[in-house]
Amino acid sequence: MRDGAKPDFRTIDTATPSVARMYDWLLGGIDHYEADRVACADLLEIVPDSQALALNNRDFLRRVVGYLAEEHGMRQFIDHGSGLPTMDNVHEVAQRVDPSCRVVYIDSDPIVLAHGRSKLDRNDRTAVLSADMRDVESTFAHPDVKRLIRPDEPTAALFVSVLHCVKDHEVLPLLDQVKQRLVPGSLFVICQLVSDRADVRDRVTDLMREATHDTWGRVRTKEDVVSYFEHLGLDIVDPGLMNVTGWRAVSDVVPRQRTQDWEEWGGVGIVR
Repeated sequence: MRDGAKPDFRTIDTATPSVARMYDWLLGGIDHYEADRVACADLLEIVPDSQALALNNRDFLRRVVGYLAEEHGMRQFIDHGSGLPTMDNVHEVAQRVDPSCRVVYIDSDPIVLAHGRSKLDRNDRTAVLSADMRDVESTFAHPDVKRLIRPDEPTAALFVSVLHCVKDHEVLPLLDQVKQRLVPGSLFVICQLVSDRADVRDRVTDLMREATHDTWGRVRTKEDVVSYFEHLGLDIVDPGLMNVTGWRAVSDVVPRQRTQDWEEWGGVGIVR
């Protein structure tokens, strides 16, 4: 924790599944509880390929951050709904390209704050905010955001596998408010869980809403994700919007999803 930062004393609710901890379990991590494992088991009953999807999504995050730093010269990143730290976090990937890269992680789960700050304690070019990413005004007013994110420089705004946690009526206002604070040349990375099957969308959405006490959004469609990019007026970066497993993939050796019942779908767009 940075000098002068106030600790977060919120109680960690181990009885209610956390999306961040469920994702950690799917990635093979250790920072989860029985409620999270039970919810993951229920999820795997509906969509058995969820672990492969989570692993492929994490690979996409590594690729896209490296690409933005190398090819677009991005030197500041805001990772919305960052989840628990794991191997090759955003700052590690970006700072391998340029050690001056600056990263702000935002998550509302108190366990993310605790683990994130313990791992980033000695890196003064990163910060972990315990905040609701939907409260954009407060987030951008935070001292660590002002310290690390220069408003006159392009920023990479990451929304990787998180918008399905947000209610329908909150998604576009969230994206709009972030865009209003970014200069042209900034980039949005947006992907979320989608399915072409209405029964899968409904069953997973019902499961997650019940498990998280209705603090979840919805599995959506590819058309929903396209509408985000269109609404924001973004110029879509090649190779376009797609299953992120194939987005600028450098190898065919990836965890295989036996079905396409659901997928992580999206891409990258440039702010005009």
